[in-house]
Amino acid sequence: MKKLVAYFSASGVTKAVAQKLAQAANADLFEIVPQQIYTNADLNWRDKHSRSSVEMNDRACRPAIAAAPDVSGYDVIFVGFPVWWYREPSIIDTFLESADFTGKTVVPFCTSGGSGLGDAAKNMQALSPGAKVYDGKRFSACASADELKKWAKRF
Repeated sequence: MKKLVAYFSASGVTKAVAQKLAQAANADLFEIVPQQIYTNADLNWRDKHSRSSVEMNDRACRPAIAAAPDVSGYDVIFVGFPVWWYREPSIIDTFLESADFTGKTVVPFCTSGGSGLGDAAKNMQALSPGAKVYDGKRFSACASADELKKWAKRF
């Protein structure tokens, strides 16, 4: 089975975990890059007018991504992101709507200081109805290659 690790990382934490996961799972790597890069001010969750706050308060918001992925050659797609407001960032919704995931296995993973995935898997399943979306897992920034490899083998 061919695997892909697709990830969005605002601060670099998710990127580091995604890179380790791709190596551990013998998977290709795809960075979900926003067309407009997030600044520190954009990410200020305490400011209700910050870009991330506005996006997360509007469930229909779809921040543009720089490039749409070609997932046609993959069986399993791990989708990584930082947890924002107890779910996946809106840019992940854009990613899921930008390709056909029919027949694919989609496995979310997230990074956070303590928050879990919340309703992310349910949301992601609704956005990719032809896929099988698993519940996924939260990893800390210091997740080991062995931990990631053991988890990835399940899919």
